[in-house]
Amino acid sequence: MSSSTVAKPIFHKRIFWDVNFEKIDYDAKASFVIERVFERGDVDDIRNCRRYYGDEKVREVLLKAKFLPWTRLFLASAVIDRPIEDFRCYTLRQLNPELLPY
Repeated sequence: MSSSTVAKPIFHKRIFWDVNFEKIDYDAKASFVIERVFERGDVDDIRNCRRYYGDEKVREVLLKAKFLPWTRLFLASAVIDRPIEDFRCYTLRQLNPELLPY
């Protein structure tokens, strides 16, 4: 399904607090939008994202994402049915472990 034939998705403005919400180009900035929705969105936002972009595009973007918070990484893993080890952001975390809290 082409995203151009589907109605523009409706997301909460708080997800995109740092950009001009009214001027987001959902097609040209698909990776940014998908990553941001999975990082900060709620269940309805994620559903709208999947409906607009399709599961294949969402899967492709999430697997290549450089960063997702831990809790959202597990959510993304469940949504696209892939193990967390398949995610680029998981691999990057393993290569760059966080400092120990001393």
